[in-house]
Amino acid sequence: MKTEKVTMFKVLALATAAAILAACGGNSSGGSRNATLAEYKAGRAQATTVNRYLWAASLETLDFLPVFSADPIAGLIITDWYVNPETPGERFKTNVYILDSALRADALRVSVFRQTQGENGVWNDATVNPATGREIENAILTRARQLRLNQIED
Repeated sequence: MKTEKVTMFKVLALATAAAILAACGGNSSGGSRNATLAEYKAGRAQATTVNRYLWAASLETLDFLPVFSADPIAGLIITDWYVNPETPGERFKTNVYILDSALRADALRVSVFRQTQGENGVWNDATVNPATGREIENAILTRARQLRLNQIED
């Protein structure tokens, strides 16, 4: 009886592993994975797993920041450090996470990081007002709603 349970467990584990592996396949069209960031920003390409209005609004809202990495399939935008010329001893970086395909407030998360430059020239982490991330989220959501309304009216 014990060997039957072990055999049944092995078969079940193998079937589960095969199902997980098959789910990773997807279709082989590959069109959107090879699109450039500019094509997504211009609306000529679409991300399939995140809300396209949130994606476009995020890029527009943060267009003054240099983009370090952007993945429209995963819904992740990581900016590089930005130094405002008016405050050269301080720099900022943001991460934008688009978590859903729906245009909702809880489908968006923005993390803001701040560093200040010490007397020896080394950058040190500094605190960020928690309202900063929410304000950026609100600006992105407002722009995403505008983009959606403009699409409906056209």
